[in-house]
Amino acid sequence: MRRILAVLWLAAALFAVPALAHHGWGSYDASKVMKFDAAPVEVHYRNPHAEIVVDHGGKRWLAVLAPTSRMQSRGLAEGALKVGKTITIEGYPRKDGTRELRAERIVVDGKTIELR
Repeated sequence: MRRILAVLWLAAALFAVPALAHHGWGSYDASKVMKFDAAPVEVHYRNPHAEIVVDHGGKRWLAVLAPTSRMQSRGLAEGALKVGKTITIEGYPRKDGTRELRAERIVVDGKTIELR
């Protein structure tokens, strides 16, 4: 019986790790849409979500994008996001005031990419 409980506990712990690594979108304020032009100062094209860091309003903002597979399937290849290249970003800021944005769409080279 102890062995079965140990195996069940281990299985539960292994399945909980991915859930902890991913976040929900409830911490972003969908009633406050932000839209601005900016040039990324950092680009992180990785999973679970690509991210860019931009300067906006004299402050650094982290913009959380979509998973790379979704961006690629919607026409935004990895090399399209570049440091210094101006893009338009639209999304929702965090409710707690952290300078982080959940990007809903971006415009790169005149092409709008829907991220959600």
